[in-house]
Amino acid sequence: MTGSSKTRKRVLSGMRPTGKLHLGNYVGALQNWVGMQDAYECYFCVVDWHALTTDYADTSKVKEHSLEVVYDWLAAGLDPERSVIFMQSHVPAHAELHLLLSMITPLGWLERVPTYKEQRENIKDKDLGTYGFLGYPVLQAADILVYKADVVPVGEDQVAHIELTREIARRFNGFYGTQKAVFPEPQTLLTPAKKLPGTDGRKMSKSYGNTIQLADPEPVVRQKLKTMVTDPARVRRTDPGNPDVCPVGDIHKIFSSQETMAKVNEGCRSAGIGCIECKGWAADAMVQLLNPMQEKRKKYEDNPKLAWDILEAGTERARKTAGETMADVRASMGMSLEYEAPGK
Repeated sequence: MTGSSKTRKRVLSGMRPTGKLHLGNYVGALQNWVGMQDAYECYFCVVDWHALTTDYADTSKVKEHSLEVVYDWLAAGLDPERSVIFMQSHVPAHAELHLLLSMITPLGWLERVPTYKEQRENIKDKDLGTYGFLGYPVLQAADILVYKADVVPVGEDQVAHIELTREIARRFNGFYGTQKAVFPEPQTLLTPAKKLPGTDGRKMSKSYGNTIQLADPEPVVRQKLKTMVTDPARVRRTDPGNPDVCPVGDIHKIFSSQETMAKVNEGCRSAGIGCIECKGWAADAMVQLLNPMQEKRKKYEDNPKLAWDILEAGTERARKTAGETMADVRASMGMSLEYEAPGK
């Protein structure tokens, strides 16, 4: 990694390997990560153990899906020269720190995490009554603290997890940081929220089947947008519309130029353009963004070893950093592997 890491704050973030990423993943996190690489010392992790908290029954696709995620990361602009890109499960220190932190984390802290209750209520087709699912916020805390991350970029829905991480760090430091704090308390770096609807108007999500993938070729992007819901007030071609309540209008606000937005606002509100034409302009903007990414992605798809080599190199760097942290952790707990004479 170029530059002096000591002058920059350290960032840690990760994604579960669910396969190819979609535009919601890009505008919600990945675009922000790419922009952080020069200002921060960045660690970006494929959190494959987290995939097991809900999908433990079938692990056959985890490795394949992990590579798909890395293809998209590299295609979007994550640079292994400026960021450490690695696999969580290949850095055993995550598991060791998770175990140690689980010893000091009160059960009540985990049971009050909002997403725990929400997912237990909303995911009915899987048995989530497992130790791993209840404890995944502790594993997430270990992911962050094992790199002594200063900041964690998250959306609003993850703020409670970072606060829990801060509480766990504070508790650990209180027990064991007698000379100095072992862990910094990581700060939340809120990702600017962009409302990106899927083709059905709801939030873009794989679970809704309404996504446009970063790897979708141009004809697929255009076809998906043709089916996208629009302003319900525009029943006929001659009816005026309102881009502010139209999902296609939200797409334009994120991807289109000011010039195109002006045409959309004027044409839609006056019924001067139809929805098909408007969707075509939105597709133009998306394709302009996606084409360069897909060209870059193809290089890794055609030679997966290139991506795997990047992962292995990044994982080796992550192991080194995590190992330094664990040496501090063991020393602070009096569990160092080094022999100390009695009385010292």
